[in-house]
Amino acid sequence: MKRNLSIYSILLLFVCILTGSSCKKILEQTPRNAPYDEVFWQTGRDYSSAIAGNYALLRKTLTDKNNRYYMYGDAIAKNYFTIDYTGDGLEGIQNGDFTFKYNVTSLADWTLFYKTITMSNLILAKLNKSTDADFSDVDGDIQKFKNKIKGQALFIRALTYFQMTKVWGDVPLVIESYSDPLTAPHLPRTPAADVLKQIEKDGKEAAALLDWGYTEKSERAVTANRGSVYALLTHLYLWRATMTNVNSNIPNAEDVNSADTTLTKLLAQGGYSYTDTSNYYMTFIGRNNTTTSSEGIFQLYMDDRTQEGSNAHIGLEFLRGEEYVAYFGNNARFWVPTAYFNNNYRFWYWNPNAGTSGEWQQVVDTLDLRYRKNFDYVHSNEPMCRKYSNVVYRNPGQHLDAYLSNDMVIFRYSDMKLLQAEIALYKNDLATAIQVINDFRDRNGADPYVYNRVDNSYTRDDLMYEYIKERGKELYVEGHIFYDLLRTRQYPNFVDWLTEDRFAKKGFYWPINPGLFKENRFLVQTSYWLGKI
Repeated sequence: MKRNLSIYSILLLFVCILTGSSCKKILEQTPRNAPYDEVFWQTGRDYSSAIAGNYALLRKTLTDKNNRYYMYGDAIAKNYFTIDYTGDGLEGIQNGDFTFKYNVTSLADWTLFYKTITMSNLILAKLNKSTDADFSDVDGDIQKFKNKIKGQALFIRALTYFQMTKVWGDVPLVIESYSDPLTAPHLPRTPAADVLKQIEKDGKEAAALLDWGYTEKSERAVTANRGSVYALLTHLYLWRATMTNVNSNIPNAEDVNSADTTLTKLLAQGGYSYTDTSNYYMTFIGRNNTTTSSEGIFQLYMDDRTQEGSNAHIGLEFLRGEEYVAYFGNNARFWVPTAYFNNNYRFWYWNPNAGTSGEWQQVVDTLDLRYRKNFDYVHSNEPMCRKYSNVVYRNPGQHLDAYLSNDMVIFRYSDMKLLQAEIALYKNDLATAIQVINDFRDRNGADPYVYNRVDNSYTRDDLMYEYIKERGKELYVEGHIFYDLLRTRQYPNFVDWLTEDRFAKKGFYWPINPGLFKENRFLVQTSYWLGKI
């Protein structure tokens, strides 16, 4: 059954289902609008609308509050992009200060995450009570249709919890849908280890329910399939391998092996491949009329051909100059610091013609495709990122009302291929890590005359550093880098505010907005932030 829902119809569903829920109670469940509830959940179309609404809630959750997905995953890594001061305190997070009032009441608030989880819980509860008669409008195998809906709801819940536990660590774990939100229990924070176990459980169940491919081309990558779940599980296992015990630098072998097995199966059976370098930007546009990126594993739909682009996309914060947005000036709030280029694209090489008998010199690798494609104004004081610059004007005649038509990429093939090197390094398989790193540099046309290939003279620590640089180039502003630095223990080389002492105290986690404590007496503040907020 083919379903194409606009954001407007999805929001109408929200009005009916979710607006009865109070924002004040953070674990509030299921709709209060009982009369509407009685006429909904009676057709396959209703379930398709509900899961589309679940994806829209996930998108709102991750793009809300200055595109919080990137604030958590990239901005606080500091040396990857710079946020100019405008008075709201957002730039403060780049120095490790999460206490500014605006940030505490926005980025430290997890309410929207729980609304997304609530929708997943509701869909799962209704599916469990449904009968085949409720799906009489479904063409084809009813059980397969139900499996698809259930698998996607489980994936969305698992992904949402994974994002939360990376940001806050321990979070209340809610996997039930309560018929009366007023009597829903107040819950304490569940240990992160237990949350990760539930994510793994949800992921394994979702993988068993979903197929590798898609029945509809329009669903590719923007709805979850088995490959999306395997990508999530791979990240989960690697996070758990090194972050369960932050006082140890020895990864958990069982989790590393689970990541290896899961990733191997994903790469062998997923059907994914690199986007041809001649179509570089297609990876971040998603699909258009003629081409679908083969890299996408899971991404959130932001296509303005259906009026679902974004005028608050993080990419717009970087863009400057009339050639990018007709009415933008020469300054942007976000820009790329010199430190990023020095850390990721500047290499030492031997120049035999320098000095009297040759000498080592530094040079920026300007031939690398990612350097050439992702950045502009590189010689100015505020270089620009153009990775997300598929601008569409809602008022095309006057070139006004600019929206970006760039999907939010969560998991893609290049991310997975790079993870092969990390797994290899945890297993002391240096040869595989060397191959992966060099393959990326060769594929992206890195300068062959610059000393930027790795070889067997590199130690494991050297290779981990080179690996994290490669992720910093390949996955620039894709929401991964801060977690990568934590997981691999490379943060001291890139994030000056995160000392080893603060890391040991889990000071990379965010505080909780104290306003959330009013409705839940069991909540406690994140340990590092006790007495600081």
